[in-house]
Amino acid sequence: MRYKIVFFDVDGTLLNEKKQIPLDAKEAVCKLRERGVEVVIATGRAPFHCRSIAEELGIDSFVSFNGSYVVSKGQPIYQRMIGKATLESLEQFAREWGHPLVFLGSQECYSNCEQHPHVTASFAALQLKVPRYRPDYWRTSDIYQAFLYCEAHEEHPYTRRFSDLSFIRWHRFAMDVLPAGGSKARGVEAMLKHLGLSPSEAVAFGDGVNDKEMLAFVGMGIAMGNADREVKRFAKFVTKHVNEGGIRYGLEQIQLL
Repeated sequence: MRYKIVFFDVDGTLLNEKKQIPLDAKEAVCKLRERGVEVVIATGRAPFHCRSIAEELGIDSFVSFNGSYVVSKGQPIYQRMIGKATLESLEQFAREWGHPLVFLGSQECYSNCEQHPHVTASFAALQLKVPRYRPDYWRTSDIYQAFLYCEAHEEHPYTRRFSDLSFIRWHRFAMDVLPAGGSKARGVEAMLKHLGLSPSEAVAFGDGVNDKEMLAFVGMGIAMGNADREVKRFAKFVTKHVNEGGIRYGLEQIQLL
């Protein structure tokens, strides 16, 4: 099988714990592009939170917001927003519990709480600028994803109440909030349909719990050596750690390099 497209997660896959792209990974992506293989970023991040990474790698196609906003060659091809009524209900419910929210659109994001330590901690972990305070942002803009700030033992009231939303934990204090059924696999599917490719022609690399569906969906799902044990069960192959040439090694094993 000659694979024609490769999807790369960002944090823990393209980026190491220092939020840097290892040189061997950068070289591997460059060689893929030289050989005519389509290269796409597939991330839970917002488009504007992975722009510098995409530019460094020469990539102009991405699956962002865990599949809710997909861009091919710089043009949006798939968008799935969270409904306003749902956002209103979520914000009211979270306010009752004292839990902050960050609302993310395609171009910017804002918090409904000023200088909350949990918001600051989560953005520091990604080495990103903390969003500014604008509590009504969700009312006037399309929202593709939100961050809900609560700890694991506080999740259940949300998952029980909001059947039209999906919740994916990515930080001790934070969860991604998506339209129900949202996943990277859904965004990958939209990209493949747009390009006229089948899942069997696709490869995906990932390491986090939000990568499980994507790894299972494509023809060759590759989990990083540093991936969660649960994630590795969804992959067809486990490569080396991100700091040990994991991307290059994985591509070599499937004969794309």
